[in-house]
Amino acid sequence: MSEAEELLFPRRKERMEDRRKEGQQRKLLDEFFDHSTLMVISRLVSRGHIGTIDYPIATGKEGGVFRTTGPEGFRAVKIYRVGNTMFRRLPPYVLEQLRREASLGNFGRLISAWVRREHTILGRLHDAHVRVPDPFVHLRNVLVMEFIGTDGVAAPILQQMAVGEPDALRDELAVQIRRMIADAHLVHGDLSPYNVLLHEGQPVLIDVAQAIPSDHPQAPALFARDCQNFGKYLRKMGAETSPDDFLERCGGPILPKEE
Repeated sequence: MSEAEELLFPRRKERMEDRRKEGQQRKLLDEFFDHSTLMVISRLVSRGHIGTIDYPIATGKEGGVFRTTGPEGFRAVKIYRVGNTMFRRLPPYVLEQLRREASLGNFGRLISAWVRREHTILGRLHDAHVRVPDPFVHLRNVLVMEFIGTDGVAAPILQQMAVGEPDALRDELAVQIRRMIADAHLVHGDLSPYNVLLHEGQPVLIDVAQAIPSDHPQAPALFARDCQNFGKYLRKMGAETSPDDFLERCGGPILPKEE
């Protein structure tokens, strides 16, 4: 729309913006809220676990996270698309464990197993006092968990933030990783600034479904990769560290034992 048209027909711009927003909402509905998912959401609402779906916090190829407002306040709802896209990218050690619960061709059951796995791992980490969203309930392709944010505004991922005190972040992140290994006996396996939230200056680990037991044969290599990759990131952010130094701070290169 030209500047002259905006002056002559200001309401036209508003109508176009309304149509754009409606189009985005329809796209979200089509992508995430098919009939099966709507039935799951309806059951969760009727049981009081969630209320209204407010807005998307993050969306991707595999699924999306939405803020919901219900009887207990804000919660986060993670909805996985039922399809084979996400399973193409999963490492063999994760597929090996999923095979025990479902055929690799049955995407509906695979997604349910994946969501159940994420719920279980989040609970295990929460019990070990690792800073993660507290999981509440799961059903089929939907996971309901604690909303991480302030005054209804979702906490951003670390990758989107300027780090004000990189050394403090380095130290606190090392504490969380050590707890994950020594107390929960798990290795994240895909740790990066894209799956760490920054909430009130503290790191919160997310996207943990691919985590594996610390006694798995591949755990030491994955642990070292997680720590060294984050060491590079922290050094770039200005922290006094290096990939090998951060690995040591997290307890490596030998996996730390329970304290």
